[in-house]
Amino acid sequence: MRLRTLSDVRHMPALDPAYLYRNPAEGLGPLDHKPRILLLYGSLREQSYSRLAVEEAARILEYFGAETRIFDPSDLPLPDQVKGDNHPAVKELREHAIWSEGMVWCSPERHGQITGIMKAQIDHLPLNMGGIRPTQGRTLAVMQVSGGSQSFNAVNTLRLLGRWMRMNTIPNQSSVAKAWQEFDIHGRMKPSSYYDRIVDVMEELFRFTVLLRPHAQHLVDRYSERKDAGKPINPETDLSAIAIAPQKGAA
Repeated sequence: MRLRTLSDVRHMPALDPAYLYRNPAEGLGPLDHKPRILLLYGSLREQSYSRLAVEEAARILEYFGAETRIFDPSDLPLPDQVKGDNHPAVKELREHAIWSEGMVWCSPERHGQITGIMKAQIDHLPLNMGGIRPTQGRTLAVMQVSGGSQSFNAVNTLRLLGRWMRMNTIPNQSSVAKAWQEFDIHGRMKPSSYYDRIVDVMEELFRFTVLLRPHAQHLVDRYSERKDAGKPINPETDLSAIAIAPQKGAA
């Protein structure tokens, strides 16, 4: 499988647990199973700071009780490079997307934009695939790393793409400036306001995922698609109509 192994899951040297909720989504929704989060990063460099940032995010999510998967895009072909998208990496990426209930996208900023690797992964996720929607209704957190001063070009683009993919992109986001200064020789993030912001973002993503996942199918149920599919509403089971129907004996 093209999933990265997350090392030192319980070792978070930059985190102060005294200020962290063990379950930040308590009371927001059922926790009958762990929230399933897929994390994507946008660089193939050996010292990929977007990958390292995603790994820190995954450790925080695991601490909260989520189940995480980090996809390795190292052998992912370009969109339309393989006829019919018949490539095992494309197939696996889509399977992980379908499995997920939320996602984290983290891209380096390159020439003021997201990288081609990041965009290729998103381009391989269709809005609709045989009646299955790999992204619609899922929550999304966006992050970026920069080699220079802080900017928000990459997260702004990721946010636009998330909206295009009909995902519930959370309000908070992370932008790590001069990322090469923020990680130690072991690839772990140092204590900083940048790390604290990633904790904030993952806390918010966990909450939104637990809150929205019971309603995901309802949130992406659209008039135009029902019309195209020839599926009229059954008035006997339309709860919204029942709720607003006048009661017998009402004035």
